[in-house]
Amino acid sequence: MSDNKTIIRFNNLTFNFEFNKPILEEVSFSVRSGAKIALMGQNGAGKSTIFKLLTKELQPHSGELSVDQGFTVATARQVIQMEDRELTIEAYFARHSGLETHELRRGISEVLVAVNLHAPLNKVVKSFSGGQQARLLLAAALIKKPDLLLLDEPTNNLDPAGIEHLTYFLMSYGKSCLVISHDANFLNAFTEGVLYLDANTHKVEQYVGNYYDVVEEITARIEKQNRLNARMEKGILENKEKANFFAHKGGKMRLVAKKMRERAEEMESEKVDVRKDDKTIRDFTIPPQDDLVGVILKISAFTIIQNHEEVTKKASVVMGKNEHLLIAGPNGIGKSTLIESLVAGTAAGSSIASGTRVGYYRQDFSTLNFRDTVRQSLEKALKESGNLVQEERLRSVASGFLLTSSLIDTEIGNLSEGLKGLVSFARLVLLRPGLLILDEPTNHINFRHLPVIAAALNEYEGAMVLVSHVPEFIDQIRIDTVLDLEK
Repeated sequence: MSDNKTIIRFNNLTFNFEFNKPILEEVSFSVRSGAKIALMGQNGAGKSTIFKLLTKELQPHSGELSVDQGFTVATARQVIQMEDRELTIEAYFARHSGLETHELRRGISEVLVAVNLHAPLNKVVKSFSGGQQARLLLAAALIKKPDLLLLDEPTNNLDPAGIEHLTYFLMSYGKSCLVISHDANFLNAFTEGVLYLDANTHKVEQYVGNYYDVVEEITARIEKQNRLNARMEKGILENKEKANFFAHKGGKMRLVAKKMRERAEEMESEKVDVRKDDKTIRDFTIPPQDDLVGVILKISAFTIIQNHEEVTKKASVVMGKNEHLLIAGPNGIGKSTLIESLVAGTAAGSSIASGTRVGYYRQDFSTLNFRDTVRQSLEKALKESGNLVQEERLRSVASGFLLTSSLIDTEIGNLSEGLKGLVSFARLVLLRPGLLILDEPTNHINFRHLPVIAAALNEYEGAMVLVSHVPEFIDQIRIDTVLDLEK
């Protein structure tokens, strides 16, 4: 394939999920051979829809999508599908690689080395940590040797070492790559352009440069548009005032007044539409359970994984109201396993005080019923808190998390991963938990929302357990105790 050749072209492409609910509207852009491009935009704007159009899982309603002949595309998805969780590594690749048996093991070995994942082929997928599953998803795409690699939030669940390895891998990757990510620093390390999907216009804006270059360019453009509109507004007001003045003079002055009104209308039409930036969720508070007293959580021992074997270690963690605990450690050591067992009440050497309402933010959102609508899910959280369902309260909380009237009756399974995360936070606000347990709460979330979420967690007055690999996020939250599973 020749260098600088256009391999993908969207030409006035439109896609709707429902009538009068456009996702993409007359979108046009192109991708050249060898390009590494960031695809950015608001949660739920339709970024994953673009990926599904490229892999032909979806078809456009109008316009054209042309792909270079013989060109292959593969996607590293955000999450392992539920039907794949019980498979071994070998069975997982057999299902998704399309390779014959005699090629399979060699192919698996090559891609696992590429993503720095070391595990026996008979290991079951669900036993991997979130970070290990992220590497497995990338390996499943690489084994197809695609000409265009599509990465959907590839840094989710990865520890710093995993992100560093992925960054260097992509910097040296010789083929084309299109990446959805909310991690600006990660994107800036290897991308050379940005496709920005505007959730308001449903169009894609194409830029050269990294994310910070794009933000600077957009900011300058908005300021220029606002200055132009301000001058127009001043001229419109002057013409209207003069028109009103001359209209009362009678005679030929009425003709002058008419011309001035026409000029004001002309200037109104010349005003430019200022680009609307991504909306950010409103500031929020997670109220704690009212009757919290004494010890809420104890951890006297925990189990980790070392060299694929379970090892038990002692601890001395005692938490009460308004105490925050960070559980740290590399991918695969057992952080998610520990907090899952805490919630389930099966963690040996640990206990949660009776009567404590637990708010569990799980990284794969499996605590949500995907068949519930957003409204039904929020109603259930209100009922669990012991409060009556109040429509006004429910809608107020939902709108604060950008869950507007157009989304409130949508099934959760049909939402983007980012919107599922916002539903999860809305539920926590309504639940009023005594113990808040959060496993990688930055996954899938638009980076504009993260300071708001960090502020809410920093101020939370119940007991809180946090797992996160994002230092910039952790630094914004008060942490009273650190339980480092590796040490």
